[in-house]
Amino acid sequence: MFFLQHAETAAKATEHAPEAAHVEPILVKFVNHYFGEWAYRFEMNYTYPKWKWFLAKFGSTPEAAFGAYTPENAIPWYTVMFFIACILSVVLIWILRGRLSEDEPGAGQQTLEVSVLAVRNMVADIIGPQGGQYFPVIMTFAVLILVSNLMGQFPLFMAPTAATSVTFALGISSFIYYNYIGIKENGIIAHLAHLAGPIWWIGPFIFIIELISNFIRPFSLGIRLFGNMFADEKVAQTIAGLFPPYTYWLVPVALMPLGVFVCLIQTFVFILLSQLYLSEVSHPPHEEHGHDHAEAEEALAAA
Repeated sequence: MFFLQHAETAAKATEHAPEAAHVEPILVKFVNHYFGEWAYRFEMNYTYPKWKWFLAKFGSTPEAAFGAYTPENAIPWYTVMFFIACILSVVLIWILRGRLSEDEPGAGQQTLEVSVLAVRNMVADIIGPQGGQYFPVIMTFAVLILVSNLMGQFPLFMAPTAATSVTFALGISSFIYYNYIGIKENGIIAHLAHLAGPIWWIGPFIFIIELISNFIRPFSLGIRLFGNMFADEKVAQTIAGLFPPYTYWLVPVALMPLGVFVCLIQTFVFILLSQLYLSEVSHPPHEEHGHDHAEAEEALAAA
């Protein structure tokens, strides 16, 4: 309830701060010009009444959180930018893949192979030998978040990860996925039981703490990613404002290497934490456990 009661304050202070700090990209205006009216009517007829009814229970309204809602802003900038990020991710992989060749791989193919192998090895080291089955999802997170982060470094674009709506959606997606894997592999009873720990007499207390900790994870993932990307934009804008107007464009260019570094680090942190969460609920097949146990018994007997 505390989170919902203060949601409108957080939304004003964060999500719409980029809109106040930046001129709305022309691509967003173009999309709203052609599709804003349709989106506005759909929201007013279907989504808005239910959203208003839900927030009314907590003494709030959508207007208090997001202000006036019109066809001109019916499709938010972060929705447009994230949709573009999805398209760019597919195009980027297609370009880097090029014409696959084992004998004479091109520069793009080599770059793609190095990236794939780095993430695959990290998955195997953190999750275990069975982690390869989760590699497609982890790599999808990596490419999509990296492209979304880097979009803020180019004109006409804004980083969709500088909006809480996008980062919370990514965090919730990771949360749902690793819990789905835990339930699929262990069953819902065993999945919940592992939260209680091995000591039965403090199990209920540990279970409550771990349950709260797990529900906080999607918000911590989202806030961490949003905070760093939004701060990166604000720092560049603030420092650029300290210089004369005719050198305004030089400062963002000079700070671009630092911005790219932040984009890479935040992508790495997100997929690293997602893999750590998966490692808690995923285990090697029972056959591997049995094989390892037999080897341990043989080694003990030999000793």
